[in-house]
Amino acid sequence: METKNNKSKSRNKKQPIDQKKQPEDKKVGSDRFVWIFIIVGIFLIFQWVFVSMEDTSKKMTYKEFYDVVKTNKEKKVISSAYLTDNRISGKLEGGKNYVVNLPVQDEGIIALVRDNVDEVDIKPPQTFLSNLFYTLGPMLLFILFLWFFIYRSAASGGGKMLSFGKTRAKLATKDKMTVTFNDVAGIEEAKEELKEVIEFLKDPRKFQKLGGKMPKGVLLMGPPGTGKTLLAKACAGEAGVPFFNISGSDFVEMFVGVGASRVRDLFDQAKNSVKVSQKGCIIFIDEIDAVGRQRFSGIGGGHDEREQTLNALLSEMDGFDTNTGVILVAATNRPDVLDPALLRPGRFDRHIVVDRPDVEGRLAILKVHASKVKLATDVDLGKIAKQTTYFSGADLANLINESALLGARRNKDFVGMDELQEAMERVIAGPERKSRKKSEEEKKITAYHEAGHALMSYLVEGADPLHKVTIVSRGMAGGYTIQLPQRDHYLRKKSQFEGEIVCLLGGMASEEITFTEVSNGAQNDIKRVTMMARDMITMYGMSERLGHITFGRRHDQVFLGRDIAEERNYSEDTAKIIDEEVKKIVDKCYALAKNKLLENKDKLDLLVSKLMEKETMTEVEVTELLGLTINRQPLDAENTDKEQKQ
Repeated sequence: METKNNKSKSRNKKQPIDQKKQPEDKKVGSDRFVWIFIIVGIFLIFQWVFVSMEDTSKKMTYKEFYDVVKTNKEKKVISSAYLTDNRISGKLEGGKNYVVNLPVQDEGIIALVRDNVDEVDIKPPQTFLSNLFYTLGPMLLFILFLWFFIYRSAASGGGKMLSFGKTRAKLATKDKMTVTFNDVAGIEEAKEELKEVIEFLKDPRKFQKLGGKMPKGVLLMGPPGTGKTLLAKACAGEAGVPFFNISGSDFVEMFVGVGASRVRDLFDQAKNSVKVSQKGCIIFIDEIDAVGRQRFSGIGGGHDEREQTLNALLSEMDGFDTNTGVILVAATNRPDVLDPALLRPGRFDRHIVVDRPDVEGRLAILKVHASKVKLATDVDLGKIAKQTTYFSGADLANLINESALLGARRNKDFVGMDELQEAMERVIAGPERKSRKKSEEEKKITAYHEAGHALMSYLVEGADPLHKVTIVSRGMAGGYTIQLPQRDHYLRKKSQFEGEIVCLLGGMASEEITFTEVSNGAQNDIKRVTMMARDMITMYGMSERLGHITFGRRHDQVFLGRDIAEERNYSEDTAKIIDEEVKKIVDKCYALAKNKLLENKDKLDLLVSKLMEKETMTEVEVTELLGLTINRQPLDAENTDKEQKQ
């Protein structure tokens, strides 16, 4: 029994060795074919070169050749002559080749050549097959080249020339989808919206029994970095179904019809995966605005390829052939440019806005990313969450990563609050530029400018509290003052707008009070003040003179915050009044800032002298130095506002 077992074990051991040899034998066979191909190619190339060299020989007329041969015995012009059929070729005395055609059965010229030329010989004529080989050889070589390097590779799956109409979507199966809703924080409402979709993917019959239909599509829209792609991955991870991932730009190509073919192939693969898994399937298209942009409507130029791709997508989502079990999830930050036919119910049934997180959402996001970082015991993530108003999820992830890099750079074992505060400022304004040298005059101007901003945060009622003031360059700024709101603001009153304008103009007012003139350091402040004052007049109806009217139509990018164009629907007289009202607000706020600084000139000079010495001061240091109290709103102000509304 032992011998039989040993034999069977030895056979089992030999089998995988034989299996490994099979691909090697195939490889050896293919290598032999390649070498034969190369040898034949080299032979044909040499023959082609030889024939081409013969063709470059000097062609002599019959009369010239007869005259030369007649006197060749004395002059020795022709050194050799070779007869092939009705053609004589050879070499002249200088080494140059020649060739001449003879009439049929010209015995006289042949006898003359035999008598007057020293080297004479007869070569056999080329056969029909050899002529055919030399003529068609290069063409056959080219055809073999195409077959071997293109068709053969395409047949084996390695070529892409014949598969440009196939989809480029990547399939992520259940074992590869490791992201779940536990990895996504700060967007609880969006997760709730997707829970029903996940339940449908897990058990479609539960909803079909009651007559419910599967949602055809879910559109995730919001600012960049808010977690739309991460949410789609988590949705697939929770559902445990095949997940196809593709970008909208992968559909559009130079050739018309390729994008539509890729759309059809993508949905065919999704249908097949539904049949195999007996569950649903998710197709995720990132940046769908690249392919779903509104079709040509008579203004500007059209794009046939993109429009055909969009038409194919519309047909697959809600056409005659319904895709049972296939849900399309798409993400974009430009929903304003999408085609209305794509946004209607029946295609994208659910529109989910993934916005920037609030303070609780930011705290949850910080906890998720900080779980992978060694934090010190004194770290207060709640404080960081309150200070990072308007940060997106990507910004918060970058903040944690930057703090870890700073801690490693400083050779620390744990990441502390100093690293987190520094990382936050790096995300807001960029890295510090301590190597940037300033003259004493520029340093003093910067100090008075930033001190004016900092002092306004104490003197203006309802202003955002001071966080930090510095005259050290960071990013593009020569110095900066950071004021962080205590809570997220969703509604703002006219007095709050004016208070922010006063704080922004505090730097320029401080320069004018001290130096009787202003510098170009207030360029960004003036730009922000002008835009804010104009929005108050034209958008928010905060002008008593013009009333509660909106002026102009802005065509802007919804989640990107950039104006593309503005349509003027008001007269020149109204435009003049708008300019006057904007100037009135700015002048009023500037005068208020200037008066407050004049009343507290001693505190301004004290703060400047300390800034010149320390270069950077925190809120606590400025408060202790000036002996002022920041006009903070109570922590329960948000709850108080809600109670008043109720």
